[in-house]
Amino acid sequence: MSGLSALLVERGASAHRTLLFELGLLLVPVGIGGGLWLFGASLAWVWPLVLLPYVLRHFYHLTRLAILIRRHHRLVPPFPRGLWGDLYRSIARYQQRGRKSRKRQIRFSRRFREAANAVPDALVILDKQLRVDWANPAAAKLMNIHWPEDDERRFTELLTNPDLEQFIEAGDYMRPLDIAPAHNRAIMLSLRITPFGERKKQRLVVGRDITKIYHLNMIRRDFVANASHELRTPLTVIAGFLEPLIEAPITPNNHRRPLSLMFNQTERMRSIIEDLLTLSRLEMHDSPEAQTVVDVPDELHLILQEAQALSNGQHQFETRIEDDLFLIGHRPELRSAFSNLIFNAVRHTPPGSRISICWRHDVEGALFAVEDDGPGIAQEHLPRLTERFYRVDCARSRDSGGTGLGLAIVKHVLNRHDARLWIASEVGKGSIFSCRFPIHLCGQSLAISNTCTPVSE
Repeated sequence: MSGLSALLVERGASAHRTLLFELGLLLVPVGIGGGLWLFGASLAWVWPLVLLPYVLRHFYHLTRLAILIRRHHRLVPPFPRGLWGDLYRSIARYQQRGRKSRKRQIRFSRRFREAANAVPDALVILDKQLRVDWANPAAAKLMNIHWPEDDERRFTELLTNPDLEQFIEAGDYMRPLDIAPAHNRAIMLSLRITPFGERKKQRLVVGRDITKIYHLNMIRRDFVANASHELRTPLTVIAGFLEPLIEAPITPNNHRRPLSLMFNQTERMRSIIEDLLTLSRLEMHDSPEAQTVVDVPDELHLILQEAQALSNGQHQFETRIEDDLFLIGHRPELRSAFSNLIFNAVRHTPPGSRISICWRHDVEGALFAVEDDGPGIAQEHLPRLTERFYRVDCARSRDSGGTGLGLAIVKHVLNRHDARLWIASEVGKGSIFSCRFPIHLCGQSLAISNTCTPVSE
């Protein structure tokens, strides 16, 4: 506070001195003119004559300042005294601040360019008309976009792909687009687009080379599919021999329990293999091959009957299902996703738990939700629940008959139907698994209903 007070006092004193100086400059010609008037001089020529130097001084400093500003000259001391001195000093301070600001901007721009040039990913900025506004050197190799040679050229003309224009026009940038660019089919690009700028009209395109990851995923997928297919036949044979042995009257009683355990484990392995084959089949294509109008309410009623048989009357089921809400999609895949979520609620909640199943219109399209009041899931597990074979409690999951692949299948099915899976849970308060389907997949006009508990993300 003492420094600020001293600064205010100093500025007040400076303004006081400036005012006294200007008054002095004005009083001198006024005094001379008054003296001449007392000696009989005419006021008609005395006052213009004595005030002319004062006016010429102001005109000189004004003209000089205008010329300096027009020529972008830097104002440096010594400055004139009085009001013009204060004006010159104020403009000089603004010039100094402007120079510092420009230097900071130049340093930031240089660092940005250096950082962008060092990034191995392709970076491209598009204007409102989707024309190239800027690109880093990596874009030349990955996207065949050379800047500034390709400045103001349309992005889709430089990076040609049949799915790219549709991806941009759809405006759904939550998921990346994986493409093989036309100029180099040997690489696989993962494109992410982020709107930014005024009214989000500009686009930042990030292209990442995922060739190695893509080929590794292909190898993994083929290996899992081939291994699962080869294992299914011998397991079927083993199960086929074990089942009659268990029921055969000639089988000793002390052998029935080991044979039953062998049969149960064989069935469990067959279930895992079937889920692995389902996942491999889902990964083959990004969208279902044959889409029809699916009677979701009818499918849910059938699944509910199976869930009640699985529960054996130990759970309380509540349903809120809109019977006239259908979906456009692949019926077996949607049935698999819905049944996995409902069966998981039965398997992973204790007897006496309440399970609520909801299917209704939502502001974003259609909402399917499964809610339970079971033990809940800790927050650190939620991001990894859709990973293959990830288990919150390994012992409990195996005892309940789960394969650890159900939620992975659900995620793949929803991705293929442009839907999203949201999971909300709290330890001791239960869990909510909700699937949101877009409006264009709904089979009827949207009429918002509030019959279900809102699902938080």
